[in-house]
Amino acid sequence: MAATTLCMHTPKCPTVDSPDREAAHTVAGHPEQGWSLLCNGVLLFEDTGELLPDGQIIAPRRLTAV
Repeated sequence: MAATTLCMHTPKCPTVDSPDREAAHTVAGHPEQGWSLLCNGVLLFEDTGELLPDGQIIAPRRLTAV
């Protein structure tokens, strides 16, 4: 996967390929719509799902009742 980034921070935010990609800074937040755009190009949804810049969907990681 190509590492798309909008990040201009020093040090750089995690890339889209990094396991901690959700730690990137928010460049556009729309909590009323339930999503945020991170500076690495990831769309992060309030249900913890993600849409990566290449179109790959990451399913939500919700906690389940025991």
